[in-house]
Amino acid sequence: MEKTKHRMIGILIRLIIAAGFAVLAALFLAPLSVKIINIGNAFGFIVCASAAVITLFWPLFTKLAGRIWQSLPGKIFLASSGVLLAGGFILCGILSCLMLSEINDPPKNNDTTLVLLGCKVNKGGPSLMLSRRIKAAGKFLAEHPDIPVVVSGGQGEDEYISEAECMRSYLVQLGISEDRIYMEDKSEDTKENLLFSRKVVEENGLPETITLCTDGFHQYRAEMLARQQGIDSTYNISASTPGWLLPTYWVREWFGIVFYTIKR
Repeated sequence: MEKTKHRMIGILIRLIIAAGFAVLAALFLAPLSVKIINIGNAFGFIVCASAAVITLFWPLFTKLAGRIWQSLPGKIFLASSGVLLAGGFILCGILSCLMLSEINDPPKNNDTTLVLLGCKVNKGGPSLMLSRRIKAAGKFLAEHPDIPVVVSGGQGEDEYISEAECMRSYLVQLGISEDRIYMEDKSEDTKENLLFSRKVVEENGLPETITLCTDGFHQYRAEMLARQQGIDSTYNISASTPGWLLPTYWVREWFGIVFYTIKR
């Protein structure tokens, strides 16, 4: 009777954990509803779905692992897999801590230039994430009327106007004076955002200390790229990311940080 009770409790615990992983897997699929697919939701879904299946069928999994362990190649495979898995968890934890550390770092005074980093523009206006960036920048600029802003982002093949023009237009609608807004509309990625925005700052004699406005998950990599462009003094203002999109973009950012770290 006692063994049956313990067995049922174990099954219940596994079901709860598996359900949790299944919910996470579904969360990584949610961005597909707005046609967002990248390495973040693909990797996140695969990991969470796999974890749900392994948890659900844990006794079978341990039996299979036991059989594999009986041979030398099996021992090497399982040991290597364990090391890689542990290393992956540690790396993701370190990257997440670095990302969290840069989410909120506002400037100490008004001697700064705000650089608003662009992202997708839809046919009807800014995408959800770009809209949030614009609102965060607009709020900051309204509270600091002496700070200029560089709106940075070119025009993609599927965008009807440049990201910079879209941001400029919406900032004006939020009450920000046009004479405070400087446009950089040639860049195609974050690296070019920062490189070309720096030139705009230099050419117009704007304060050289930069305050970056982007999503919180993106701040660490943006500052890393800024340093690569010789921009040493940076602060940041972060836009909030919708909760159902955050896991996908957070995981994607891990890959982005690793890629740019290796590339440089």
